[in-house]
Amino acid sequence: MPRPVTSNRAETRWTVRIIPFFIAAAFGFATFVVVPHLCINYLYRQEHKTGVAITLIVLWFVFFILTIAAYLRTFFTVQFNPGLVPLSAERQAIEKGRKNKRYRGGDIETHPWVPPDSNPDSPGLEAFYSKDVFVCELDGRPKWCSDCQTWKPDRAHHSSEIDRCIRKMDHLCPWVGGVVSETSFNFFAQFTFYCSICCIICIATAAYSLRLQQSEDRPLDGRIVAGLALGSLFALFTIAMTLTSARFIATNITNIDMLKKSQSFRLAVRVPQNSPSTQRYQTITYPLASPAWGQSGVPMNHIPRISMGTMSPASPRDEQAKRTFAILATEPGENPWDTGFWKNCKSVMGNSILEWLLPIWHSPCCNHDSMESDYEFGPVVEKLKKRYGIPDSGTPAADGIEMRSAGASRH
Repeated sequence: MPRPVTSNRAETRWTVRIIPFFIAAAFGFATFVVVPHLCINYLYRQEHKTGVAITLIVLWFVFFILTIAAYLRTFFTVQFNPGLVPLSAERQAIEKGRKNKRYRGGDIETHPWVPPDSNPDSPGLEAFYSKDVFVCELDGRPKWCSDCQTWKPDRAHHSSEIDRCIRKMDHLCPWVGGVVSETSFNFFAQFTFYCSICCIICIATAAYSLRLQQSEDRPLDGRIVAGLALGSLFALFTIAMTLTSARFIATNITNIDMLKKSQSFRLAVRVPQNSPSTQRYQTITYPLASPAWGQSGVPMNHIPRISMGTMSPASPRDEQAKRTFAILATEPGENPWDTGFWKNCKSVMGNSILEWLLPIWHSPCCNHDSMESDYEFGPVVEKLKKRYGIPDSGTPAADGIEMRSAGASRH
């Protein structure tokens, strides 16, 4: 069984351990107020409002069960499958030593800066240039994480909380035990939605009972007031989180994207073979040639058509395996992953009503097997191609098969 992913900070680890008990206590008290105290003892036995009591009890338990199921699914996914980017072999050895030191109670040193891997056959690099579009740096190589010593997939970010890169990281949420990302965001959205409905049921039951008691000039019931206050407090929080999650899902963004909403993305977009040279954009050709890198890991030759050194004459098969990419930049604020409202929603919540309602299946966006890109791109990429005069690359499927064969022969 895999180990849970834990925070580097002791205060966060203790918060994660304590909060589930707080949530259990809050739901336990709310269940006591809504079901036995109000619905059974007051509405059913004293007021004889059988239909109202049964309706409220059924609604409460339906959404209570869904809330608990969504919370547990979110919690365990965050703990055991947060969407970590695999580490390099060097970083794995360092991580093992760091874990042993932490278990012995030692201080954890910060990582020294490590330049990008200049090896043309760098592990993991082929996973990028075998696709048609990927996020890149100014030199055309993928983004590099110095801490993890690995190439960062599209939309991956390094979390200082757990010291790992996470795919489509959204935010750190102590309420659900860690970092919410692509593997858990749909479950998190379901949890906040169902929890907000539970809060509304609690508020409605308490307010209705309080109005009946006031009309009968009964003394104020402290438990009703406490349930009303607790439900209102949690409702403000969960409804706000539900609306925020819905907005992120509908526009295909994350909390990190919101913090950098004016950022410009640099994309490596594949161009057809034998395309004529142009001064409108820089290009890079993969597989990379023998390195001609400086100490910083940046190419020594800053020329419009980026060259990565010299190679011996390649065979026709190797020439066919080459892929050239244009290095293009989006306008500030453009979201290249916005595919439209409906497709954005389905990429996170799923393609069926059961996937939307039940916290069982992972989001479709967790599947990165496409030969076109890690995540589906929206109209922005086609606009970029037209903006820079790049024609279509042809049939992606055929090129993908060719690249897989070339990759197998090279390794």
